[in-house]
Parts: sequence; C-alpha cells; structure tokens
Amino acid sequence: MNETRTEIASLGEFGLIDHLCKNIEIQNASTVLGVGDDAAVIDHFGKQTVVTTDLLIEGIHFDLMYTPLKHLGYKSVVVNLSDLYAMNAIPTQITMSIGLSNRISLEAIEEFYEGVYAACNKYGVDLIGGDTASSQKGFIISVTAIGELTPGNFVKRSTAQKGDLLCVSGDLGGAYLGLVILEREKKIFLESPGVQPDLENQQYVIGRLLKPEAAKETIEFFASSGIKPTAMMDISDGLSSEVLHLCKQSNVGCVLYEEKIPIHNDARNVAFKFELDPTACALSGGEDYELLFTVPQADYDKLVLNENISVVGYMTEPEKGCKILTKGGNSFDITAQGWNAFQQ
Repeated sequence: MNETRTEIASLGEFGLIDHLCKNIEIQNASTVLGVGDDAAVIDHFGKQTVVTTDLLIEGIHFDLMYTPLKHLGYKSVVVNLSDLYAMNAIPTQITMSIGLSNRISLEAIEEFYEGVYAACNKYGVDLIGGDTASSQKGFIISVTAIGELTPGNFVKRSTAQKGDLLCVSGDLGGAYLGLVILEREKKIFLESPGVQPDLENQQYVIGRLLKPEAAKETIEFFASSGIKPTAMMDISDGLSSEVLHLCKQSNVGCVLYEEKIPIHNDARNVAFKFELDPTACALSGGEDYELLFTVPQADYDKLVLNENISVVGYMTEPEKGCKILTKGGNSFDITAQGWNAFQQ
C-alpha cells in the first residue's frame, strides 16, 4: 500500500494536467491534435460526428465509501460511451473535466486516471482534453464523448414501427442488486466501524455496478450482420422507464413478456436472498448500460445467432398502450419506477 500523499496544490493546474496526460498515446486517425493546446482538433474524414456529455457528482451518482477510484474512472468513461453506442456510433475521443476538493491527493487522482486510461484502451478512444478545478465539497466529474458513423447510419429513439421486435442486450437488474449489497455493508460499517464488509463473494452483481461495460460487441454484431435497429437507447434508468421513453417518442405501444427479460442467475439468487422480485429489479433498477432496441421482424433469424441478445416483446399501435405480460398470464400497464435524477 502506497502511503505517500502529494497535495495537488504543489503541482498547480498545469502541472497536474501535464502529470496526468504525459503517457497518452493517440489511437484514432481522426485525432489530429490532442492534449496540449487551447483546444483539440478532430477530422472525421466525411463521417458524421456524434457528441454526448455526462455529469457525475459525489453523493448523487457515486459513493466513495465503497467505490474504488480506479473503478470510478473506468465507469465515468463507459457510461458516456454507452450513449454513443446507443446511437449506433463508434466512440473515438473523450474529454474529462474534474472538480477536486483538497481532501483528494495526487495519488488518489492517479488511481482514478488509471481507470480512465484502462477504459480508453479497452474501447479504443483517445483522451484529448478537459479541465481541472477546485470543488468546495466533493468530487465532480464531467465527461464529453465523441464518436463517428457513416452519414445517415445513426439510430434515434423516435423511429420504432408497429410490429417491430423489442430487444435488449445482456442481462438486467444486476447493478441494482450490487448496490443493495454495498449499501447494506455501508450501513453496517457506519454502525459498527470494526466490522469487516462481507460482500458474500458476489463479484458479478457488484461488478455490474462498480465496473460496468458498454455494449460495444452488440454494435459490432449489428455491423457484421447487416442489422440496423429501427430505434435504440441505452438502459441506464431501468427497463420500464426506457421502454416508456421509446414508445412515447416513437408513438407506438408495446407488449413486454416478463418471462423473456434476461436476468443473470447470480442476480436472481441475490434478489431472492433480499426478498426482492428479480423482475422488479430489472424493470426499475437502472445502471445496467445495456441496449434497448427495436428491429423489423425480418431480422429475427439474424438476431437468434447472438446469445447476448434477447427478444423481449414487440411494438403495437399506440392506443393499445405499453403492457407487460406476466408469467402468470396477466397483463399490466408498464409504469416508470426507475431512477429520477431530481428526486432525492
């Protein structure tokens, strides 16, 4: 364990930026000029540029009591790349801005940036700029991600058609159940600081929360299989909220089959242990960063070749509403009970 603590003030802003950016290697031809000037220069050679940005605030989006800084750096990149993949784009660059309080040392920020660079390397993106500032309270992270696609190849939320298949990548509910375990252990620790946390060897669900992955392979599968979804978005706020967004923006209804919702066995077992309904965790949990998308029925034969994609329902006329068909054969309206950014 490295006990050295270097105050960030000893480097100054430019010294900190130089320190954190000294080992950057450019991976994309579109990155003409990266860190070091007043602004970066990107040339996407006739492709369309896709831009997204996200703000992560300590105490709202993450808790440093149980979030390792390296994981936080990794996740802060991945959640932005997920939005680019949701547009059917290939991520190419990010900028990273951070607000730091004086309780954070240089060593802590180095750990955070280890995660940032690990994500950049895994997803083939270049860190090309950003900003650092002091924060009076807590750690603030702002990431802007830039991607590219061939003109007209982007996929919106508003273009699903009646009769389309409703699909998801990966599995759902795991991140929420990871949060349940970590929040329980935090509560125990605050009450009895001597007690060692017991994460019950639940690497899968805790990993889904602390170190999520974006759906890169799904987008690559679309490209190699000649599939272009009719509508798409990422699942960050829970399946039910996202399905309702998609239906509203596309002016369609849907039927979602409970039995088709993909839930990992580890997540199911944790849900039962906490006396939670695994389906409710998938519908309302959030932070899974999978893709929700629609495709024409004609693409069904291509989809079934991918074990990571589940067809969970189909789109209907808007007047039929958004329904979930339970395993018991009952039909209910889908209600949004996912994450609300302004409801504390």
